[in-house]
Amino acid sequence: MTAESAQPTASGTGSVVTRRAWNALIVLLIGMFMALLDTTIVNVALPTIRTTLDASEATLSWIISGYALAFGLALIPAGRIGDRIGHKWVFFTGLALFTIASFFCGLAQNDLQLIISRVLQGLAGGVFVPAVTALIQLMFPLKVRGKAFAIMGAVIGVSTAIGPILGGFIIEWFGDENGWRLVFWVNLPIGVIALVAAAILLPGGREGSAKAGTDLVGLALLSGGLVALLVPLIEGEDQGWPLWIFVTLVAGALLIVAFAFWEVRVDRRGGSALVPPRLFTHPAFTGGVVLALVYFAAFTSIFFTISILWQAGLGHSALESGIVSVPFAIGSIIGATQSDRLARLLGRNVLVGGTALVAIGLIWLWLELLLVPPADLTNWVLLAPLLIAGLGNGLFIAPNAQFIVATVERSEAGAASGVIGVMQRIGAAIGIAVIGSVLFGTLNVSGPSPAALADAFTSSSAAALAVSAGLAVVAFLLVFALPRRTAGE
Repeated sequence: MTAESAQPTASGTGSVVTRRAWNALIVLLIGMFMALLDTTIVNVALPTIRTTLDASEATLSWIISGYALAFGLALIPAGRIGDRIGHKWVFFTGLALFTIASFFCGLAQNDLQLIISRVLQGLAGGVFVPAVTALIQLMFPLKVRGKAFAIMGAVIGVSTAIGPILGGFIIEWFGDENGWRLVFWVNLPIGVIALVAAAILLPGGREGSAKAGTDLVGLALLSGGLVALLVPLIEGEDQGWPLWIFVTLVAGALLIVAFAFWEVRVDRRGGSALVPPRLFTHPAFTGGVVLALVYFAAFTSIFFTISILWQAGLGHSALESGIVSVPFAIGSIIGATQSDRLARLLGRNVLVGGTALVAIGLIWLWLELLLVPPADLTNWVLLAPLLIAGLGNGLFIAPNAQFIVATVERSEAGAASGVIGVMQRIGAAIGIAVIGSVLFGTLNVSGPSPAALADAFTSSSAAALAVSAGLAVVAFLLVFALPRRTAGE
């Protein structure tokens, strides 16, 4: 049997799936696991990277934001290329580049080398992740597809949840200098095994029109605009806010405006716009896209702040920093396992409840850092607010995209899903950039003593979490722009 012959069509209505298809799903989910693990595992390594490479505060933001932005920008063009040449080899190529980039991340000897390798790693992740959902659509008939996506959802929850804990264990066992490098090199054996299995098991062929183009000019304008906005947000505080920072911000805004006009032009001429303008004729979709951006800006920055506070400010180990995230991870897994059932029962209210819990958890967390003396801050003090925020996150993450997609016509669902994925990653990148600027911009150490260091980092972390909590409140309000029910409920 060839790989191609194992490929059911996306429109199949049967329920018989070969063992080969389930094995292929495992390969796809290994790739998904690697990409999402690397969004969180690095957080606990940031303070160690800062000391061993003598890295700047801006570098720490670039390590997270650069990955997220490159990941997001690759999603739409990668999906379209997969439609044209086949998703199998797009997945294989992206995973191979991701594995190679992981090697160079761990090999980096200075800030610049690490940032470039990390951006390439994010770009590679954005290349192969769209192929995961596309191949699930191709391999599994309709009646079984829901089970496959449910398994994928569980993998997403577990990979993001265990990242900080795994990173903490690695650094604890292998020390600062080798530990942070192994945080990246852990991908190497997994990646090699997955590549061999992908070549053997994944189905070939392609789905979609070979005429579908890639809007390279639109991609260049969007990429240039977002980078021009991100650079000032990350570098501004470190550089002392010189004139070029504000000029770059203006240039970024102008490029985004030019991108919008270009997309309208491409669409009117019947071309394949990167972001179809017609989607934004639906006000609820526009609100949903803003929700995706704001929510991911709020929640992805939490452990950036806490990891730096716990290690650089309070003097704890990377493992102790990873353990702090356990209540959030447990809450996320519990919430995610219940989100589908609650979405069918409660409709949009599951998202209302989810964002409300995240906002409550982050406000509580902010108050803890604001009012509790640094010497009294322990895992137990943060347990309840992180558990609550984690439950809310689990309730929101799984069903949010389907409610946003429900605001557009069925024929626009694919394009809408792509835009949502991009906005989530852009939100994560901007959130880290802003939070990093606030965290380090408000840091004022009054003396060399550990107590002075703890006071300074706790105060600046409280300011950063105040911004995260504010964004969570805005996300809660934006949920009401979405429909009360999705189609078919």
